[in-house]
Amino acid sequence: MRSKISSLSKSEDFKSLLKGKKISNPYSTIFFKKIPSKSNKLLNVSIVTKKKIGNAVKRNKIKRRLRNIMNDAIKNITMNLNYSYLFIAKKNIYDANYKMIKDSIFKDLIKVR
Repeated sequence: MRSKISSLSKSEDFKSLLKGKKISNPYSTIFFKKIPSKSNKLLNVSIVTKKKIGNAVKRNKIKRRLRNIMNDAIKNITMNLNYSYLFIAKKNIYDANYKMIKDSIFKDLIKVR
């Protein structure tokens, strides 16, 4: 099922997600939790890259990669629309191969289901 991706906007939602469950891999940390105020028709995915990772060009490249991976995940994996996801990128994600990042994130998203 194809679902539209939306981003979180309220700081309360970010704070509650950080108190939820998390899964880490070498490239990112994924926080996930059910947020009662969200719609079940949209998939809430937010991506955070810290300034320690690099300049704006590097951070935006990482965000584009992660957004693309999430679009592929929606097509290939049955994801739980009740959860909201928060991706926090780690420093070594910029130099890593796209396929390796995708495989590790797919493994983690399958665990979340």
